[in-house]
Amino acid sequence: QLQLVESGGGLVQPGGSLRLSCVGSRFTLDYYYYAMGWFRQAPGKEREGVACISNSGGPTMYVDSVKGRFTISRDNAKKTVYLQMNNLKPEDTAVYYCAKRRGPLCSTFAYNAYDYWGQGTQVTVSS
Repeated sequence: QLQLVESGGGLVQPGGSLRLSCVGSRFTLDYYYYAMGWFRQAPGKEREGVACISNSGGPTMYVDSVKGRFTISRDNAKKTVYLQMNNLKPEDTAVYYCAKRRGPLCSTFAYNAYDYWGQGTQVTVSS
């Protein structure tokens, strides 16, 4: 079965940076066919979409709260999607999940548009 494994989370001070990685395996079709997304869930809050990147690595999509601070990228040869997070804020604290989109383009953060999820990695921003 398809697997997504995140890494790179941790504790960082406000203003700091982290880079998350998500490696995929056991894809039925080639990895480069699918858009990939990052979501996060803070305690007591609903899971929200953070960023998405199309299958080609071209068009991307971000939630407004992270625009200009986070960058999503991918390496299809390594079946890996990244989330570079700069100028982190305490409100970025959450468990971050990567997810596979059902098709090649982003266009939405709706949950049912993503069919496989990783186990999550904790990001804590605190002084």
